[in-house]
Amino acid sequence: MTATGVSNSTGGTLYVVATPIGNLDDMSMRALKVLSEVKLIAAEDTRHSIRLLQHFGISTPLAACHEHNERDEGGRFLARLQAGDDVALISDAGTPLISDPGYHLVRQVRAAGIAVVPVPGPCALIAALSAAGLPSDRFIFEGFLPAKAVGRRTRLELLKEEPRTLIFYEAPHRILECLQDLESVFGGERPALLARELTKTFETLKGLPLSQLREFVEADSNQQRGECVVLVAGWSEPEEADAVPAQVLRVLDLLLAEMPLKRAAALAAEITGARKNVLYQVALERQKG
Repeated sequence: MTATGVSNSTGGTLYVVATPIGNLDDMSMRALKVLSEVKLIAAEDTRHSIRLLQHFGISTPLAACHEHNERDEGGRFLARLQAGDDVALISDAGTPLISDPGYHLVRQVRAAGIAVVPVPGPCALIAALSAAGLPSDRFIFEGFLPAKAVGRRTRLELLKEEPRTLIFYEAPHRILECLQDLESVFGGERPALLARELTKTFETLKGLPLSQLREFVEADSNQQRGECVVLVAGWSEPEEADAVPAQVLRVLDLLLAEMPLKRAAALAAEITGARKNVLYQVALERQKG
């Protein structure tokens, strides 16, 4: 019998259990039930998780499952599951596998034909997105950016024209450098939001253009502490004629010399990927000029 009361004759079940990211009141009743009834809990840091379990009066045994032992220890948890024991996987905070260990274990368990069941709950990136006021219908989660400046800027250059809302995790000691590089690569006017210490006592959700957000963090050292989520609005294609790249203008000019304006704009858009209505307006301006 599994922790949810459903029979499973082929073995145990691995429950992927979300835990609070700060406020312990966010612990779900289902998560408490599962953690109380499984035979073993695989935890990112047993020293951290034992305090959580003690708070809720849960005495289930803990075993470490972190980034340094996950591959090697996966067989230990798999053996327990194959023997019929239910096991729960938790991280230090939030939903496991989201910039936390667990991927290798889940993949190994699924490959063995053992059931994997999510027990959803808190997740910092989703919590931040829900309150950011940025487009949430399409977004991209980039996790932690490279720690070194060169690698970080290289990654950001690849994301410069990403149209979806961008979400990053960042360490407090790098948050200012991160915002400086975001401003440098994306431009100071790009809308952004810093979500810091979510659900905790000093929670901050500050939405500003990147240049002003960087100034805000730069001026207050308290904003350079705690867990940080940074959200940045996706890239929007500029409407201004003078923002059309030079190579696109060259294609447009060559076509204008050979065919009617409307056809030239349409063909230039097809060749370059630029928006047809923008190129049409540019073509009109250039003919007038």
